[in-house]
Amino acid sequence: MSIPLDIYSQANHASMDANVPAGSDGGPNQSAARLPAELISFAVKKEAHSKELAHRFNAHLPPIVWAYFAAATQGDWPEVARLGEELRHLSLSTGLPKPDPVVTSQVWSAIMEIFMAFAQFAMGEPIYALRFGQDIIRSIPPGSIYFGGTDAGRALVTALCPSHETGDPFFTLTQSALVDRPYLLYLREIYGRSIFIPSDEDLQHAWDEYHLDLERREKQHQLIPGETVERVDGKIRCTTQIALWTVNSTLARLIFDRNPDRQFFVEQSFPLEWMYPHLVPHDLIMAVSRQPLLTLPPERVEQDRKFWSDRFGQMLGDWLRLETPVSDVCAFAEKVFLRKDLDGFTGDPKYVASQPACHAFSKLRTAIAALYDRRKRKDPDPAARRRMAEAADFAARQAFALSPRSPEAAFRCVGYYLGENRQADALLVAETASRLAPENVQLQSMAQSLARNVRNL
Repeated sequence: MSIPLDIYSQANHASMDANVPAGSDGGPNQSAARLPAELISFAVKKEAHSKELAHRFNAHLPPIVWAYFAAATQGDWPEVARLGEELRHLSLSTGLPKPDPVVTSQVWSAIMEIFMAFAQFAMGEPIYALRFGQDIIRSIPPGSIYFGGTDAGRALVTALCPSHETGDPFFTLTQSALVDRPYLLYLREIYGRSIFIPSDEDLQHAWDEYHLDLERREKQHQLIPGETVERVDGKIRCTTQIALWTVNSTLARLIFDRNPDRQFFVEQSFPLEWMYPHLVPHDLIMAVSRQPLLTLPPERVEQDRKFWSDRFGQMLGDWLRLETPVSDVCAFAEKVFLRKDLDGFTGDPKYVASQPACHAFSKLRTAIAALYDRRKRKDPDPAARRRMAEAADFAARQAFALSPRSPEAAFRCVGYYLGENRQADALLVAETASRLAPENVQLQSMAQSLARNVRNL
């Protein structure tokens, strides 16, 4: 038998692929001394839970699984990275005792969550990995349901909570893997007696509804760019990322609707359209209000600005204001991130040196900038639209400054400025990002295309 490592979708597999290339030594921060006690404790709990499951179901798991847990409980990141790579490709001969799906789904989830959490500390700056997870945990009321989207948002919160399995202090899910049956099984096993988790029938219904809608839109020539349609045995199918995210979104909405007495919070990975009218900035992440909001309360917008200005000041210095021009942001990015010139820099050099930290915090701010941008275009009140435009501009500049190598932050800034008919600012951001990330083909293409368009104006 084999642990079915193919049970997760491409989106979930990317978590292990993206952090550590094959043969990596795990980066500069490898020793257990650099890992917090909470992380080692998390690995110990996951190992104990996996052993209990294997004993209860008389499941025979391969020795590499227990070697992986042993490395994790010792804080040995290089060994966790090496064994994690082997586990992804594990394939044993058929005929051996097959573990119950309850065991494989939970053990594989534990392997994934340990790997992602360890990688955030080992590959980046431990202080910021710890701050990221703890700040989110402190902001969420007990008993809530939290959707973690990115590797950091899912794994760090999972690992640093007192007890993931018991929902202490809240229930942690990822909206990125709801489309996977084994992940839903995993959630039902640990949370199903406390909160509603979709069944396999709910998952199948979501797919059926998507395919019916897909067939209708195909006939009307209304497919979304990137959607491809194929037919297998006369039945329509689509398994692109768009399809996966559409079904994930449907199931996330079902969880929201069927748990009406719970507060919800989200750390956004991919935008879920139904959420936008419900989203409110909430420290690093966003709250999901029970009822749609016509307008974001001005006091929440001001609270968000103050919160992020404080965090930004700690990481990059207190210099970015509402009136700071885009040119100053780009000049700062080139000076500090490209030339590594810290003369006069009042932020934290450890933050600047940690690409995972830069990416993680920038991602959070980019998601809030996207919320403001959407509100700017859809809010019925002109005064609110102006307020949203100012907030979107400020958040986008902060997100870009926090990680000027981030394609997402750059594209968010460029898209916003093009929408505001500010081609010069859009070009400045695109060219700065392309110089900071010369290996990124998309950024190079965007900068070149914008340069041609601006010249032709």
